[in-house]
Amino acid sequence: MKKKILIVGGTGFLGHNFAKKCLKNNFKVISISRNKPKKERFLKKVKYLYADISKKKELIKILNFKFNYIVNFGGDVNHHQKITFKSHFNGCKNLANITLKKKIEKFIQIGSSVEYANQKVPHSEDKKKENLSKLKSIYAKAKLSSSYYLLKLFKKKKLPVIILRPYLVYGPGQDTNRLIPFVIKNCLKNEKFPCSNGLQLRDFVYIDDAINLIFESLKNRKIEGEIFNLCSGKPIKVKEVINLINKKINKGKPEFGKILFRKDEVIRFYGNPNKAKKIYNWKVKTNIKEGLNRTIKFYENYFKKNY
Repeated sequence: MKKKILIVGGTGFLGHNFAKKCLKNNFKVISISRNKPKKERFLKKVKYLYADISKKKELIKILNFKFNYIVNFGGDVNHHQKITFKSHFNGCKNLANITLKKKIEKFIQIGSSVEYANQKVPHSEDKKKENLSKLKSIYAKAKLSSSYYLLKLFKKKKLPVIILRPYLVYGPGQDTNRLIPFVIKNCLKNEKFPCSNGLQLRDFVYIDDAINLIFESLKNRKIEGEIFNLCSGKPIKVKEVINLINKKINKGKPEFGKILFRKDEVIRFYGNPNKAKKIYNWKVKTNIKEGLNRTIKFYENYFKKNY
């Protein structure tokens, strides 16, 4: 019998790529999302279900079957509205409480690096707990609240949870409102585009490496109730990333300094990957230049076909 995996948010960038990985490994894949997948993200062998995970009754109605694993990528992408907290925290809470009764093998929560807020870099999973009241972002509060709730369920009811905190995951097929595809798009069109001064240090992870760690975390049944950073541990300035893209495409005009930093902008923001390396023998294999080259090639072909 094939193992069943429920992917919440299976129509998004991360969820879609993870679904492909699971299909290759002979899983039966079920996706839950609010909307149908884009044409380029539709996978024939995936069963697509539609529900708002923040509405418990709606979710109970649709989850009337057994499954072995759940990976939660779900939540509203707008980080500044009240709906954000409901979709991330209430959605996570509903999923956890429903799956407790199903005796699943693993609950993988895709958290976020923003849960660290202003902690000293490199961020470590074993440092002090962040105070929710200090977080200014609704998205960060929702993600950290979800982590705390899941860890309580692990301690009290043995929910087999693992929490992964991704940094900046990028790669082919990402929406063009994200930094790297935004820059690639404008460079390919040979347009001017506004940027900050680009002095922020950030931690970028290529999509294949990110998916590999998420998949590895499914297999190890001995590790539960833990948090892992999904990061390279090799920060790079945003300006350098933009210049690498610009040089490779040899078109486009980034206008550095046109966008001012936010008041809460953190200049140095990156993680320590050692815990994931030790437990899962995992590390980032795709360096930034190789990852950008693959991503640029994808968008070159994509824009030729679609524009």
